[in-house]
Amino acid sequence: MFLNKVLNVDFKEIGIMKTIYRLLTIFGLDPLRTFYSIKSIPFFIKNFIILNQQKKLANVKFAFGSFYPCLADRFSDSGVANGHYFHQDLLVAKKIYQNNPKKHVDIGSRIDGFVAHLAVFREVEVFDIRSLDNTVKNINFKKMDLMTGDSTLFEYCDSISSLHAVEHFGMGRYGDPVNYDGYLIGLNNLYEILRKNGKFYFSVPIGPQRIEFDAHRIFSMAYLLDLFKVKYSIDSFSYVDDRGDLYEDVEITEKNEDDNFGCSYGCGIFEMTKL
Repeated sequence: MFLNKVLNVDFKEIGIMKTIYRLLTIFGLDPLRTFYSIKSIPFFIKNFIILNQQKKLANVKFAFGSFYPCLADRFSDSGVANGHYFHQDLLVAKKIYQNNPKKHVDIGSRIDGFVAHLAVFREVEVFDIRSLDNTVKNINFKKMDLMTGDSTLFEYCDSISSLHAVEHFGMGRYGDPVNYDGYLIGLNNLYEILRKNGKFYFSVPIGPQRIEFDAHRIFSMAYLLDLFKVKYSIDSFSYVDDRGDLYEDVEITEKNEDDNFGCSYGCGIFEMTKL
């Protein structure tokens, strides 16, 4: 209420607007991109006229082909160097490089981010409920539902990662069976796959505990620590806050356990050893 009065902003209204915007983008409608594309039309026309005039004076000719307008790019950034995926992918890939395990398995992490980072310097086996049609060097893919146990994978590897994946287990979002306890089943199966004293690299959204259907679960720090206390020792903890900034290797205190490091939708990144 205090911030509402000082900034003259209705945060509840902003939340509603974000929800509407998210719903529009789900169906391929991006009002912000549309706005910037319209705003860019005068620049597009002006630049074409200038380039066409320069073409007439040039020694080497490039004929104009089909128009391929990229209107909104004028107002975009050079890239994304913050947020959950950017920071977790780099951080965990660095830790795996330093620890150099014999066999590393990844469960459901982003192929074109984290897994690609690993494939630069080592082999990685990837288990995912989704398909992967491409064959890529150093990536050995197996389609698998981690909510279904496989006794042949018992103590299969000495290093395992699952980044921003377990929060989806049992939600049905990726064609998996709907199961309210899907994340627990998945975590138990991950525990069985990992050898004693093996490393587990894990991340999920953190904040006040809830389900945002059918996107994901958000976990409270207290609940996560309770889940892990008899199975793993926590070697290091890092997190990405609501602004997308990384805080690396921070201490977990009673205060930040209670308030989830001040996050509503942050990302907790754990490096743990199996007991």
